[in-house]
Formats: sequence, C-alpha cells, structure tokens
Amino acid sequence: MRLFHWFFRDRRTGRITIAQLPNVPLWIFIATVGLRVFLTTGTPRTVVDWIGAVALGWWAVDEVARGVNPWRRVLGAVVVVLVANEVVGLVR
Repeated sequence: MRLFHWFFRDRRTGRITIAQLPNVPLWIFIATVGLRVFLTTGTPRTVVDWIGAVALGWWAVDEVARGVNPWRRVLGAVVVVLVANEVVGLVR
C-alpha cells in the first residue's frame, strides 16, 4: 500500500491522481484523432498526423518534466517513446 501511495499521490495536494482533465496539448491531440476519421490519405492527413504527434509529444514531455507524481512521469516517458516511434514512421 505504501508503494501505491508513493506512486499515485499528487505531491502538491496529497490526493491520489491517476488521470486528470486534458490540457491544451492533449485536447489538440484528441481533435486530430477525430479528424483522422475523415482524412484518410493525402497531404491534409499527413499535416493532421504531424500536428497530433507534436501535440502528444508536447503533453508527454510536460508530464515527464512536471508530472504531479511518479505515475504521471512514467506515463509521460512511455508516451515520449511511442511518439518518437510515430515520428520515425512519419519521416519515412
């Protein structure tokens, strides 16, 4: 139980924090996911893919740097790796 509290407790408020309301970069990423339904190929889809990758990368780096607990920082680090993989795919 001690490990759980250490991993998930918000260092500022003392509350358990697993998820939070989306911030601006995460809302941008969510919007790009919705746009991908309508844009299946071509330059507009590529632009949306890049915007989504940058927004999610922005969110992930922010979580690594300023996450409220170790869980949020680890989550951010995992997403940084996933976004880097996505960017490599977009460059090809």
